Amino acid sequence: MKLEHVYENAPLLEAEVDVYRSLAGGVGIPRVHAYLFECEYNVMVFDLLGPSLEDLFNFCGRQFSLKTVLMLADQLLHRLEYIHSKDVIHRDIKPENFLMGMGKYGNHVYVTDLGLATERREVQIKSVPASVKRHLIGTARFASINGHLGTLQDRCDDLESLGYMLLYFLRGSLPWQGFTAKDHAQKDELILEKKKTISTKDLCRDLPKDFLTYFDHIRSLGFDERPVYAYLRKIFRSLFIQEGFDHDYVFDWTILKYLMGT
Repeated sequence: MKLEHVYENAPLLEAEVDVYRSLAGGVGIPRVHAYLFECEYNVMVFDLLGPSLEDLFNFCGRQFSLKTVLMLADQLLHRLEYIHSKDVIHRDIKPENFLMGMGKYGNHVYVTDLGLATERREVQIKSVPASVKRHLIGTARFASINGHLGTLQDRCDDLESLGYMLLYFLRGSLPWQGFTAKDHAQKDELILEKKKTISTKDLCRDLPKDFLTYFDHIRSLGFDERPVYAYLRKIFRSLFIQEGFDHDYVFDWTILKYLMGT
């Protein structure tokens, strides 16, 4: 269950329920069973799910193998393609917002926390004047550049955030982590500046070139241009085959749990 106090200054839960229902029936989309009021709380009741990818990342010593990352990437690209096909932009892609299923669906990745999701609008992005205060939309570590600027986001922004998340899983951290700043606002500015100035080559240094190909494709897209999801999946599937991996859904945590006898 997800709770929201009725006196919340910026209520999001009812809108989140509407987004879930608009996506109902898609693979990896939790079902909403009820939306109700109880003891001064709005309550959303949805499918019981397993641990988040962040939980599993910590369980595995804060680094995933290339095989696990590639198996996750394939599912995550399918999830985003489906969400985007329904004209929804997630806007808060991060490991905490993807959960594994339960039981026979334990190898399926589920999309959660759609509180910041928005309907896609077919308009070009407009730059924010310097005099206007910018408000971060999303989570600083994984937000796209547009997310930092608080401007309109489109499909390419979710894919940019997904790319950051995949690098995070492989490396254990991102180039903009660990900055020292006087407050959150300054830290967000430092992160934004790093994201704007780092080259894709430096971003993907010492990783298979396929990750560079992914980022180069994402950054080559026009703001409202439709990504070629099949091409992006092919990039990672080709690497998967090249490495000789078996798509057996044996993730890093599957092996670790077996070794621990849990």
